[in-house]
Amino acid sequence: MATFNINAVDRRIQYTSTGQTAFNFSFQVNASSELQVYINDTLKTETTHYSVSLNTDGTGTVTFGSATTAGEIITIIGDQPLSRTTVFQTGQTNNPTTLETEFDNVLIRQQQLKELTDRSIQLKVTTPRTVTGSGTSGPLEWPYDATVSNNADKVIAYDSNGTSLILGPTTTGLTTLAGISTEVQALAGIASNITTAAGIASNITTVAGLSTQITNLSGVSASDLTTVAGIGGTVLGNVSGAATAINAVNSNLVAINAVNSNSTNINAVSAANTNITNVNNALANINQVASNLSAISDFAGIYLGAQSSNPTQDPDGSALDGGELFFDTSSNQLKVYSSSSGWQNAGSSINGTSARFTFTISGTPTTISGNDDVGTALSYSPNFIDIYLNGVKQVNGTDVTVTSGNSLVFASALANGDVVDCVAFGTFNVANIAASAITSGTLGSARGGTGKTTSDLSGQAGKALVVNSSQNGFDLANTSSAEIYGFKKSFTASTLNRTVTVVSVGGSNKYFIDGVQQDTLELLEGNTYVFTYPSGHPFKFSTTSDGSHGGGSEYTTGVTHNSSTQVTIVVATGAPTLYYYCSSHSGMGGQANTPIASPNTLQVITTGGGADNIDAATYDSFDDVIFASTGFTFSLSNGRLIANV
Repeated sequence: MATFNINAVDRRIQYTSTGQTAFNFSFQVNASSELQVYINDTLKTETTHYSVSLNTDGTGTVTFGSATTAGEIITIIGDQPLSRTTVFQTGQTNNPTTLETEFDNVLIRQQQLKELTDRSIQLKVTTPRTVTGSGTSGPLEWPYDATVSNNADKVIAYDSNGTSLILGPTTTGLTTLAGISTEVQALAGIASNITTAAGIASNITTVAGLSTQITNLSGVSASDLTTVAGIGGTVLGNVSGAATAINAVNSNLVAINAVNSNSTNINAVSAANTNITNVNNALANINQVASNLSAISDFAGIYLGAQSSNPTQDPDGSALDGGELFFDTSSNQLKVYSSSSGWQNAGSSINGTSARFTFTISGTPTTISGNDDVGTALSYSPNFIDIYLNGVKQVNGTDVTVTSGNSLVFASALANGDVVDCVAFGTFNVANIAASAITSGTLGSARGGTGKTTSDLSGQAGKALVVNSSQNGFDLANTSSAEIYGFKKSFTASTLNRTVTVVSVGGSNKYFIDGVQQDTLELLEGNTYVFTYPSGHPFKFSTTSDGSHGGGSEYTTGVTHNSSTQVTIVVATGAPTLYYYCSSHSGMGGQANTPIASPNTLQVITTGGGADNIDAATYDSFDDVIFASTGFTFSLSNGRLIANV
């Protein structure tokens, strides 16, 4: 039962959720059952969707069982039943608490009614219309037809006297007009022309009767009509004298029309005049091809074209012959037919010198085939492939069978999570030249050689061939270089949005930051924070607790007031401890710490396999370093690790 004062507040509060669960209300109720709680337009049920905690003054907090979704509208409204169970008997002793509760309930219901009427459509208080009487006085009643269908799509309008509301026309006509608003505006712009046309209606009717003649003239340009009009009698006489020629043209009209209908082809031939000339110039070559048609036909019998599977016979139905070719579109390989072993790859199944595949194993299979981890189909020249299981090289023919060209068969079942790496090598045949035939000179790099003699290699053990700086040959160089991975940690600033609401707590207004009363804020140096607040409670910062109310002044470094409801602060380096406050009311704010931000970004700098240098200053700036290399000797100089090949 109520034993508290009733605040003069609205019995309705609304929030835009930022994802929180708790929402405060500052109007007073006797029990949680006197509340209605909505998410958007859906009424929620206490204990099923939310719980209510009441303060001693009748205000409280609604807490949802799970977090609301950011952007949802949360509405909390008072809903005390319009009933009364207390009965006062004549001569009985009345409890002051009971009387207080009854009086409070009367005021609560008045507040509920005021909240409802404040959100209803009303006449202005200055409207010259009384609430009694009729005509220009009396209540303004909302029209409704007892036949429900008569109300459908109707517009509410004033009657012809302008004193009462009636059911007006349907919205169909308005929708139609809205759909042709552009045309209506266009007609409005030519109103004078429409008036002029109305004055010559008979002439327009006459022209309409000549539609056939006008259609015939529509294909004639205005300039041609003007030209005809300007032709004099002499010219017309000349035309008359040429009647025989004109009749001849007329008698050949079919042929002329045929030429005209093929004008596109004639124009195409004209445009291809250069190509026609080129064909004429190459007439000797064309005749030579014609004289060798038998050889061309022979090649057609050798190359069977592109097909998706191995052919089983020639196109004419005869048996396949050794040496015939076709392009396999399924494997993108040119294949050659062997009378003894069937279709074989004409070259390596590997495009280039090598191909790599990686398979992460699921389950415990013994055979791997199909696409690898990045969607590349396994394909290799049989036996020309190295297999690694979890980094350990497998022995072909013992640990794994690699003869099919598109699958790997392991001697033992693989384990779930194993990683199989494959390096497949391209195969090729060198022309049948005996090595003993090359008895002198040096085979240059342009012909596949190294450009080096035996004497060049003397004393160069352990070195490798590398492309020279001119990119036209090879030099001998060391086989390894240092690899450094430097790690630098830094802080990347970001922008965060905070919602500020004002709630009456114990009769005094307090700031709630994202639903938390007078929250102690942590504003990281370098970050940008945007605070959105009610316009009646200006949100400001100070280095003094409670700001101007505590004898301090507004802190403005990095602060921008975007509007009457939003302020932005970019926290400066070395910013002091701040306090947020309402410049219009004291005691509403709290503290805002400004700590130095911890690193949240990791940058990796590497020498790129020895291709790049890292100077001492860059090296000293690293927070951590990983050094990787083989084939080096190491030493320390001035506290730095020096690697020498």
